[in-house]
Amino acid sequence: MENEKLIIGKKYEIHGYKHDGKIHRSWDEAVLLEIHDNYLIFGNEKTKVTESDGRTWRTKEPAVLYFFYNNWYNIIGQYKKNGIYYYCNIASPFIIEEDTIKYIDYDLDLRVFPDGSFKVLDRGEYKYHKKLMHYSNDIDTILKSELTNLINMVRKKELAFIPGVVENYYEVYKKLKLEN
Repeated sequence: MENEKLIIGKKYEIHGYKHDGKIHRSWDEAVLLEIHDNYLIFGNEKTKVTESDGRTWRTKEPAVLYFFYNNWYNIIGQYKKNGIYYYCNIASPFIIEEDTIKYIDYDLDLRVFPDGSFKVLDRGEYKYHKKLMHYSNDIDTILKSELTNLINMVRKKELAFIPGVVENYYEVYKKLKLEN
């Protein structure tokens, strides 16, 4: 990561892996919007997504993505007609190599709705992969703790969950896209 110079407005790819090192899903574009000490913010819209089996599809709405250097999650704010929805992946901290954001997806997800309510998703998938891929007790403890931290952020309306933040970053994204 330290070897790569981060550039606002630059396009990066995103690769999500599983614990066993196999690629799970990739996105062909994420435009860097802002750089912080602890995280980076990206945006994309109608981005091509490739699944591990080769199937492809495009995202339907604009998204603002938060990737963290030290936290075991990432946050995607999805700009929909009836409000902002969030899809939060419990995942390893990211690295950037060769213009690609890389992280390990640990199955558990948190879906947050425009009214602030939320639901934890994929607990069964997490249990299955934990056994199959031999997640350590340390990893299990970290992931559960980080899920709790993420839920607390939602409840307190912090960072990405502050009303209006995703909309503002979407405006930044549109401006950068016009310039490039």
